[in-house]
Amino acid sequence: MSGDRRDQDVIVVGGGVIGAAIAYGLTRRGVRTLVLDESDRAFRAARGNFGLVWVQGKGVSNIQYAAWTRRSADLWAEFNDEIKERTRIDTRYLRSGGLHLCLDEEELASRSLLMANMAEASEGVFSYEMLDHDELAHRLPGVGPSVAGASFSAQDGHVDPLSLLHALHTAFKSTGGMLISAPVTKLCYEKGGFEAKTGKGSFYSGKIVLAAGLGSRALAPQLGLNVPVRPERGQILVTERLKPFLDYPTIFIRQTEAGSVLLGDSHEEVGFDDGTDIKVMSAIANRARLIFPRLERTRILRAWGALRILTPDGLPVYQQSRECPGAFTATGHSGVTLAAAHTLDFARFVADGEMPAALDSLGEDRFHVH
Repeated sequence: MSGDRRDQDVIVVGGGVIGAAIAYGLTRRGVRTLVLDESDRAFRAARGNFGLVWVQGKGVSNIQYAAWTRRSADLWAEFNDEIKERTRIDTRYLRSGGLHLCLDEEELASRSLLMANMAEASEGVFSYEMLDHDELAHRLPGVGPSVAGASFSAQDGHVDPLSLLHALHTAFKSTGGMLISAPVTKLCYEKGGFEAKTGKGSFYSGKIVLAAGLGSRALAPQLGLNVPVRPERGQILVTERLKPFLDYPTIFIRQTEAGSVLLGDSHEEVGFDDGTDIKVMSAIANRARLIFPRLERTRILRAWGALRILTPDGLPVYQQSRECPGAFTATGHSGVTLAAAHTLDFARFVADGEMPAALDSLGEDRFHVH
């Protein structure tokens, strides 16, 4: 790129939940922002997202990630009210508390220890309860006898992930943002700024945010960044609509406002295959039947697979490039939970050009690149 041509203040590469949240966070601050998105033909992680705004269990091995997750969950109500007022789109967000179900006593004991460690590390900021089977059955009538108990945190909630993505795109455009469906083929940096090359031409900006999910791995080195992500498939089954019976989301089963029940939480190392597998679907359905015997005769209407975005340690990557100042990356698999923090906090970091020390341990240095 020659000269100092900057058509935009910031280009965000990737229009999924993470990229859209950051892009909206920038435009709401008056920053001229362009999103370059591969379109819905891409491996859109939101298609397979369970819709959890989840705190418990997040950041067990990383205090900064745990605090970042809690902050985002605490910001979600304010964030949701803002985008609902701006777009009139209901994301169906509800902070009802959430349950992690344990199918045997050994798992329950292990879960209890993990929750205690999280609470201790947070100095009491993280709150939870451990429920035995009888206590759980009081909250979830009809839970199966094979469920030993659960951990409960009032800090958890859930949302419709596709409505969230739609709301973010709408809010972004309504605040002056531009979205173009054009896969990025190459990224270039000169002191004057950045050039993003696509099949629809080149686009220029003073800063750039790489939030391209699984595509970030190939593009990151062009900005002096390292984003070692890999795909992990998860499959989701959707039942017919049922009368409300599940007041709390769980990591295995969630009932939507419309009455459909989502079944999921498979973890499959199958590369970029986002299809379905009958053995995995059978295992998901059987586990759901054990948890709630009432589901045994419930019809499954549809099922699909989608790819999660995982780093080697499962934590997100937040980094400003040392080689190309003004280039940032935000990549991970908890885009729904972190949407509020990405909009209200991370976009500010990009606008100001500084990454906070509070996210130091989530940078690329932990992968021993430098």
